[in-house]
Amino acid sequence: MFQETDKKFKETNKKFKETDKKFKELSALFTSQWGKLVESLVEGDLVNLLNQRGIQVESTLQRRKGNLDGENFEFDIIAVNSHEIVIVEVKTTLRVDDVDYFHKKVWKAKRYMPEYADKKIYGGVAFITADGASDRMAEKLGFFVIRATGNSSSIINQKDFKPKVF
Repeated sequence: MFQETDKKFKETNKKFKETDKKFKELSALFTSQWGKLVESLVEGDLVNLLNQRGIQVESTLQRRKGNLDGENFEFDIIAVNSHEIVIVEVKTTLRVDDVDYFHKKVWKAKRYMPEYADKKIYGGVAFITADGASDRMAEKLGFFVIRATGNSSSIINQKDFKPKVF
């Protein structure tokens, strides 16, 4: 009787593991697709938003990925013109840790992407919701703060905000 119970327990445990694995795969797929949707929403308005702030965008890139000296990097959106770029980190929910991580990453941008070494680099964070004071922290660090709402986005920094050059 104990052997039969043990066998059933092992079978049930195996099924739970399979279900858990499938759930994690679906969750990762959903998160990835949701992130792409938010990036597309932000990118659609970004050129106009930055133009209104005096940065005349000539082109944008999404999901710039690379590896330098064994270190992987990814930038969600990059807006470019002849003398400056704006790198935007996109999050569904912006957290203080996200801002801190992006702040460290944006300082490495010229090393990661030497083709922009002669350009001024600005940073921005875009999000649907912000946890805690993450949006205020981002502005204090010199980032454009972009809130994505409904079918549009807006820069919520003060009109006289001057972004930091990284």
